[in-house]
Amino acid sequence: MTTPPRLEVLNLTRAFDGAPVVDNVSFQVQAGQVACLLGPSGCGKSTTLRMIAGVDMQDSGQIFVDGKLICDTDFRVPPERRAIGLMFQDFALFPHLAVRDNVAFGLAGGFKANRDRVTELLDRVHMSAHIDSFPHELSGGEQQRVALARALAPRPRVLLMDEPFSGLDERLRDGIRDETLALLKEEGTAVLLVTHEPHEAMRMADQILLMRKGNIVQQGAPYNLYNAPVDRLAAGFFSDINVLDGTVQGALTDTPFGQFLTPGMPEGAQVDIVIRPQHLKLDFDRAGQGPAPTVENGTAARAKVTRARYLGRESLVEFATDQGNITLNATVPGVFLPPAGTPMWLMLRRDRVFVFPRV
Repeated sequence: MTTPPRLEVLNLTRAFDGAPVVDNVSFQVQAGQVACLLGPSGCGKSTTLRMIAGVDMQDSGQIFVDGKLICDTDFRVPPERRAIGLMFQDFALFPHLAVRDNVAFGLAGGFKANRDRVTELLDRVHMSAHIDSFPHELSGGEQQRVALARALAPRPRVLLMDEPFSGLDERLRDGIRDETLALLKEEGTAVLLVTHEPHEAMRMADQILLMRKGNIVQQGAPYNLYNAPVDRLAAGFFSDINVLDGTVQGALTDTPFGQFLTPGMPEGAQVDIVIRPQHLKLDFDRAGQGPAPTVENGTAARAKVTRARYLGRESLVEFATDQGNITLNATVPGVFLPPAGTPMWLMLRRDRVFVFPRV
């Protein structure tokens, strides 16, 4: 017998004043899996989360937990009985309760009746020493750990997390995210995380649900979304991109890097050829008019440096191509700061390039 997904959402829709905010959204999250609703502000991520939590009502669609219907337009399990935990960016700890009582808040009988569960979770989030402290005595990172322990205390089947790390200093985020992920995996909780930060989604998620204007435009493993984006906007959401525009002529499109095959595109169609900065390789054109270097499965374009900046782990070099004076950016590991006007060859492999119809 097939085990049902821990969380299943089918054809969920929600509109405000006649304008669709969530439009026919469907997905599944398995036990122990972290799924991420990723997209820009206003795309419908938090509204989707609120409907699953039960604090907002969908216009149509169904929500299941472990194969059991918890909500449709006729039937609705109250939020407190859905076995769904919530964790938000402001942590929402009760300022008048000590850490132990915050963690025990959702448990019948409070701290005395649930001492073992509370102390176990505080130990696992490295907060045992603060069991009698109050929220105002804790740092942001410590409050986040307490909020996580409180969310997990009732053993929810599903945990919903809405931008839970955005209030933390950047230097704290990576460590706390990793600790949080490890604990959630141990608990076997299905996690639905909302964020607008691609780096956070790539770091935490087993699957990413990329949202735009109320729709899921692409979903899958982070590797697949990054390396096989569905369109130009999806490619640009995960990293900076260079875009060459062109017109299809005889299934080919002319660029400074030569002609690109654009099979399946109609004659005269406008296309965008997308290149990530890290996929451009550089070589000095010392003679200024030297022969183009040989590139495996690709071609080279002559260009001149317009600006170079050091960004810490890498350098960003901006170019203008000799053909068409097109601006392109390349990233180079470490320090690489050629002066403006330096002639160089830009090289790329065609299998690292995306071609999309222009929209």
